[in-house]
This record gives sequence, C-alpha cells and structure tokens, in this order.
Amino acid sequence: MLNNILQYLEQTAPRLPDKLAFSTGTEGLTFFELHTHARTIGAELLRRGYTREPVAVLMDKHPHTIATFFGALYAGCYYAALDGDMPPARMGLILDTLKPRLLICDKKNQKTARKLVEDGIFGGELLCWDDICAAKGGELTPADEAALADVRAHQIDTDPIYVVFTSGSTGVPKGVAACHRSVIDYTESLCEAIGFDENTVFANQTPLYFDAPLKEIMPTIKFGATAYLVPKMLFMFPVKLCDYLNEHRINTVCWVVSALTMISSLGALDKNPPKYLTTVCFGSEVFPRKQYDLWRQALPEARFFNLYGPTEATGMSCYWPARDLAPDEPIPVGKPFRNTDLMLLTDDGRRAAIGEEGEICLRGTCVTLGYYANPEKTAEAFVQNPLNPFYPEIIYRTGDIGRLNDHGELVFISRRDAQIKHMGHRIELGEIEAAAAAADGVRAACCVYDAPGKRIALYYVGDVEESALSAALKTTLPRYMIPAFCERLAAMPLTPNGKVDRKGLRERAEATE
Repeated sequence: MLNNILQYLEQTAPRLPDKLAFSTGTEGLTFFELHTHARTIGAELLRRGYTREPVAVLMDKHPHTIATFFGALYAGCYYAALDGDMPPARMGLILDTLKPRLLICDKKNQKTARKLVEDGIFGGELLCWDDICAAKGGELTPADEAALADVRAHQIDTDPIYVVFTSGSTGVPKGVAACHRSVIDYTESLCEAIGFDENTVFANQTPLYFDAPLKEIMPTIKFGATAYLVPKMLFMFPVKLCDYLNEHRINTVCWVVSALTMISSLGALDKNPPKYLTTVCFGSEVFPRKQYDLWRQALPEARFFNLYGPTEATGMSCYWPARDLAPDEPIPVGKPFRNTDLMLLTDDGRRAAIGEEGEICLRGTCVTLGYYANPEKTAEAFVQNPLNPFYPEIIYRTGDIGRLNDHGELVFISRRDAQIKHMGHRIELGEIEAAAAAADGVRAACCVYDAPGKRIALYYVGDVEESALSAALKTTLPRYMIPAFCERLAAMPLTPNGKVDRKGLRERAEATE
C-alpha cells in the first residue's frame, strides 16, 4: 500500500532506468538519473541538518527542478517553488510566511538568490543545484543510505509534500500545504479517470511553482511515461508550438483554456495541427464554445476532458469526458473523482437540488492540510461539514457557484465574487463573457466590474469593432447587462499560470475615464 509518493519513483526507476522521464526537448533526465539525483539531494540535505522543514526552490522550468522536489522529500522535507520573475516584495512575503532555512537555486537564478540575501529578504543558506549534483550518478555512502532509510521509517502519509502559494485577498499570498495521502489519491483517481499509461507523452504547459504540473509529473512517474516541459516562449507562437508537439510526438496535453484558444483562435489548427494528440484535457477557465468546437472539429478522434478543482483540494477534483452538446449548452465540469464528494450547498445550508445553484464544496482525501502558518484563513475556508453535526469532518468551500444539469453533471456558473448586483439585478459576469465570445469576430473575452464606477466593462481580442460588438450584445443580452464600454486588446493579459488576469483588467477598468 502506498503511503509516500517516492514509492512511485522507486518502483519505476528500476523497471525503466534508461527511459526518458522529463525533458525540455534539448535537456532531459532518465528515470535512473531522476532517482539518483533525488537521492543525492536528499542525502546532502540530511548531511547539512535539514529535515522535516520547508525547502525553498528557485529554479527554472527544467527536469532538474523536479529532481530537487523529490530530493527534498527524501530528506523528509517539503518544497515550495518560487518564481524567478516574481517581484522581490512578493517573494519576501512568501519567504516570511514559509521561513525556510534553505534555498536551492540553479545557476541561472543564482544572482537573484544572492540578491535576496543581500537585501535581507532571505537569511538562510543558499545551495546551487549544480554543486549538489555535479557528479552524476555518484554513489551514496553507507551513512547516507542509513540516514535516508531512517527518514523513511518515520514518514507517514499525512506528512506534507509541498506548499503552493496562491493570491490572497489581503495582498498576502496564501500557502496551500498538501500531503502524500492527498497527492496519491489524486494521482490514482486522475489516472483511472483519464486513462494514462506508460505510452503517454505529455506536454507540460504550466510553471512548476504551481500545483497544476501534478497532472503530468505524477502519472509520468507512476507509469514510466514521458513528459516534455514546454518552454514558455513557445506559447507566444502557435505554429512553432504545434511544431514542438509534432516533433516530440506529444499525444496528451492538460492545459489551461487560454493556451488552447491561443492555438485555435489564430488558425494554427488549420495550418499545422498537432497530429499525434489523442487526449486533450483542459481546465482552470470556461472554454468558449466556439473555440472548443474548433478543437473538436480539428481532432475528431481525440478524447476531450474538462477538469475542475481548486489548489486547496489537491488540484483537479472533477472530470467530464466530452459528449455531444446542444448548440447553446455550457460545457460541464462533470462528476467528482473516485473518493471525492461534491457538495452543492445553498445559502440556507441545504444540498442543492438538480438545477438549483449552490456553492461548490469538496469533501474527502482531496482536501489539503490548509493554509501554511495561517490558521485564520484556514478556518474561513476549511470548515466543518454543515451537514454532519456528529463528528469532526473538514470540507473545503471553493467560493465557486455551480449547479447540476439533467445528466447529474456539475456545471460551473461563476466565482461567488463574480456575481454582481447592478441596476437592481443579480448578474453573472460569465454570462456576458459567453455572449461576447459567441459573437462573430471575437476570439477571447473577459468581463469585469468596476465597483467604484458601478460599471460593467468588457475586454476582448478579435477583429470586430467595439461599436459593432456592443450592438451585437444588445441583440442577445438584456439592457441591464450591456457593458458600459467594450475595449479591444491586441492580446488578453495572462497571469503567470496562463489564466486571464482579471484583477489587472479590473484595475484597468477602474482607471478608465
């Protein structure tokens, strides 16, 4: 019985030692190398006195970074990956919450790491990956082996693996801590639902400092599959991106919607389709039906899955295998993974009936440990199950609003904070976005609310003029839902993990005269 994610690596590395595990396309690690580097790092951390504590990792998107994550686990520690492009002030907030004694960097980020020390943002020890793993395949001493074995003897499945920092409403990032038990359950359920195996070839899109790469990292290590870590710059050039997918014979992607729409909206599916793709998973945002249909038409034999779930519930918690949809039917997020209970709670504390709206709450092993060193915020979102007054049972309240359709599938409606009251009416901003995305000439749309000005603002990317789009919306939306203004953008601004930067657009709207 698995109780530690290192067991996946220890089962696969001896079976497929020479198979490529992770690669950028130019540099990679086999499973033997990954296992060896991870144990080397773990032994070095133990020699230096680090165990059962956080390890900050400041490295580029590279197979070495994944080896470092697993190395921290071999020492009985847990990792928190940092973004090298993050403003120093934000990095300082994260490090102040985490309070790590050790930061591991690569050569490319060594200057940034040293600056953190010089500026007093980080006061611990710096280690460079290249110095730890300079001798590839080096043998560990008997003392190292004994130290690693002693750590494993005391590890249990509720020990943390990572802390992932998300944005906080107060401006202070919140660190979500997840344990072995949750990640193992997530891995087994995800693989069972989607059907990954040893022949799966992933193309990873998201940065490694989020939880989203678990979709590629864990199945790769469990089955002995292969995952390519796609360079970020390729997502600015859809034709080159498709070249990369074809060159490496990628058959599976698990991408945010904006990455997929970038390819379909700019015509790359017609010019240079990814011809080896057999599985397309998407999530994090609502997929505009027009763009979704373009993908289905371009890859009629591929399997499509919508994935839904918050970081606080170990990433994805629900999945939807694509079926035929009515022209105006929203794409569902489906049903929960095995061993996950989806609860739609109404404002008066009931389970919502079919078709009735409620807040999406999740129950089960997927629920993470809470927010790191933040008991107040943890208590707000990780709460006692209101339907169970008999014994302690923590559920996670997502803040998302959804409903069950006639198929019993969950349909995401909006964030609770995306529901606004305007001109006396309750309005879902997502409904306005959907209407705009369906208009001719629109490739992407985002609707925000300027609360100080009490205005709805619509930003879009496309060929249609702003006045023409406003006129089109007047034929599909009631008067009180018509945006005060529409603004065409050259490109939709994105957050580092590829989602639409709604906060930035909201600030832009508030600054617009």
